Amino acid sequence: MTIQPRAPETAQARADRAQQRAADPAHSVWVAASAGSGKTKVLSDRVLSLLLSGVEPSRILCLTFTRAAAAEMSNRIAERLRRWTAAGDKALADDIRKITGSFPDDDRRRLARQLFARVLDAPGGMKIETLHAFCQSLLRRFPLEAEVAPHFELLDERSAAELMKGAQEEVRSPSRSPA
Repeated sequence: MTIQPRAPETAQARADRAQQRAADPAHSVWVAASAGSGKTKVLSDRVLSLLLSGVEPSRILCLTFTRAAAAEMSNRIAERLRRWTAAGDKALADDIRKITGSFPDDDRRRLARQLFARVLDAPGGMKIETLHAFCQSLLRRFPLEAEVAPHFELLDERSAAELMKGAQEEVRSPSRSPA
């Protein structure tokens, strides 16, 4: 018996495998990488994996740093789910395999075709938002526990800059009496 050596794995194959592991909802992961490296793809695949494993859309919370990233992720997920509704069996199975690492059975393909409608019908929708928006929602829900005024308002950048300038001028003012 002759043992054939395996061809060396390409960098792309290693990256694909690492992204697939990071998208697996059975593992807790932190995704940090430079721009254009595939973070949004990994997180989108992770959300799709959760949905394919039966998690209700309203029970998913996905946080990003920017509104643009949240919108991009939401659009990618919605587009993929929309395509799945009408995809042929082979194309659907191949796409699910790329995400989960295994070929789906009939039940999983049937579920995949229903996910677009489930996401649209989910009470409160699927939550894909910025870390700041999430924290703001917590403060609005629990202002007393956070020791903030119940009807607080966030400062916009212009107002914050004006307040900062005023504070700086006050600190630098020569008429300021020593404490």
